[in-house]
Amino acid sequence: MAETVNDRTTDQTTDRAVGRDGRPRFGGDALIVCDNLVKIYKTADLEAVALQGLDLVVERGELIAVVGASGSGKSTLLNILGGVDAPTAGEARVAGLDLLKMGRRDRVRYRRRVVGFVWQQTARNLLPYLSAAENVELPMALDGRAGSRRRPRARELLAQVGLANRLDHRPGELSGGEQQRVAIAVAVANEPNVLLADEPTGELDSGTAGEIVEVLRTVNEAQGLTIVVVTHDPLIADHVSRTVAIRDGRTSSEVLRRTETDGDGTDQVVAEEFAVLDRVGRLQLPHDYLEALELSQRVRLTLDPDHINVWPDESNGGRSVGESGGDSND
Repeated sequence: MAETVNDRTTDQTTDRAVGRDGRPRFGGDALIVCDNLVKIYKTADLEAVALQGLDLVVERGELIAVVGASGSGKSTLLNILGGVDAPTAGEARVAGLDLLKMGRRDRVRYRRRVVGFVWQQTARNLLPYLSAAENVELPMALDGRAGSRRRPRARELLAQVGLANRLDHRPGELSGGEQQRVAIAVAVANEPNVLLADEPTGELDSGTAGEIVEVLRTVNEAQGLTIVVVTHDPLIADHVSRTVAIRDGRTSSEVLRRTETDGDGTDQVVAEEFAVLDRVGRLQLPHDYLEALELSQRVRLTLDPDHINVWPDESNGGRSVGESGGDSND
């Protein structure tokens, strides 16, 4: 039986950490869980595999960036999480709702109540004949909220994104950055569990893009809202606590950032990159590592007490460690 999106209760994660067999589920009670997610697009006699067993876990309140080359699968992932597209196989859960089993009517409710969306093109986010406040009120009106609740909520959100003095301006009277601020307010109007943003700074200059990053951080911190941003913009990727890289339809690496205080009392952001080991043990080595050691087809693995060694297969033409000029410990 397909899961449904309740009238106002959107978080269905109670007891989701345990599966039907009583064993812990992958991702536990995280807000977003993708488990061996597959998406295949079919046209005529052709099949294009966009996601090839992708795993991803996003906890409540996180602000993360998803990066990857064109065609890596990051936009497909965002469309699935946004309820725009349906996965082919695997599992995708958001706020405890199984997106693979969701029917058409529940997808509409899901997009209206569980997720908010900010597109790169500002024209897709706002209606040009409505004021900023009216644009923010619109999703609440579609969800059946009374007018007496909509207007104060719209004012509050526009003030939060720095547009308290632009309530009655239409999109054509606002700058690109201001339009994106309104779009963020629209996206969170119905108090969603997740905000999804697709290249939100893609059409903005660097100065304005920095302002949008700060708005996203403000919304994340003030509302405790989980935010997932797909981006090519290093400004965003470098200012979130976690950046997830997708390659060939799978998560390949993550960069985790933390703030440390040095001996002089100065706070510094420390970034550390990790390769992602999926549930079946697959590991994508960075391209520069592969090229440096000429790794291909087969590699030899040896296990030490605290790490694994990855060695080239010399019988396949790979260079020995001595020829590589470096240690091959992985």
